[in-house]
Amino acid sequence: MSSSSSLSSPTPVRAHTPSLQSASTSAPATPDLSGLWVPLVTPFREGAVDHAALGALVRRLAAEPIAGFVVCGSTGEAAALSDAEQGAVLATVARAAPGLRRVLGVCGHHLADTASRLHSLRGADLAGVLLPAPLYIRPSQAGLVDWFLQLADASPLPVIVYDIPYRTGSTLSRDSLLALAAHPRIVGIKDCGGDFGKTRALIADGRLQVLAGEDAQIFPTVAEGGCGAIAACAHVQTTRLAGVIALLREGRLPEARALWQPLLPLIEGLFEEPNPAPVKALLSARGEMADELRTPMTTAGVALKARLLALDQALSACPGA
Repeated sequence: MSSSSSLSSPTPVRAHTPSLQSASTSAPATPDLSGLWVPLVTPFREGAVDHAALGALVRRLAAEPIAGFVVCGSTGEAAALSDAEQGAVLATVARAAPGLRRVLGVCGHHLADTASRLHSLRGADLAGVLLPAPLYIRPSQAGLVDWFLQLADASPLPVIVYDIPYRTGSTLSRDSLLALAAHPRIVGIKDCGGDFGKTRALIADGRLQVLAGEDAQIFPTVAEGGCGAIAACAHVQTTRLAGVIALLREGRLPEARALWQPLLPLIEGLFEEPNPAPVKALLSARGEMADELRTPMTTAGVALKARLLALDQALSACPGA
């Protein structure tokens, strides 16, 4: 296998020529993505989706100051869900919180199949779709740009690009993202790219709404002008985290910092083992769901679970500190 990678090999971006059926002749209205989005875990019990636990979780979070939910993303173990299960999860979330907006994760490596799935969402009550690069393939920058542009052509919904190279094996360069920003349906990015210079450039360009996708990067991203975050840690301490984002967007840096810094040990702990295992462990310790994931994911360690619960309880005991 070649050691070359699209992570470091720039490729000129070719002009886009649509080759898939366009969803429509006009772009959907651009949603305001600002604020805190919760990428929902998918509870399981004895191997099946636990819709009762999911509904209860959604109802609890819906009472918090959040922008909405991301359903069937990486935190939701979408890769371990069948298409039917994903549809049922989305329906449960919609029933539990009909007034909150939803973004659906759509992941694939076959262009026509992924486009067909996007076509099937015409008329769905969704704020948009979250699209990562195709897994396993590791294409050039030109190939990545063409992939996203063709899927944006096919999508009846606004598209949020999901740049997460440690899961897909490919990252989008600054130039590639700026090229994608010209597409009328591509409205935002969940930024897990690990290059803060690129983050700053996208914020300065102003065409894409930039959402922090790495929880530890929420403060600097929003302080620099990002619009918010899609954060797995927001399953707990939700009001505090939403407050950090709101204060930063108001320019109240010292107050935001005072809320943010006590959160960092919990945020770091929630990513000591592969996501979403620590999040599910903490939610299980809080009595909200079984501590269960689907293979090949494994549950978090007992010591980490106990430490996360202690950190969460300490924060809850001092909500303003």
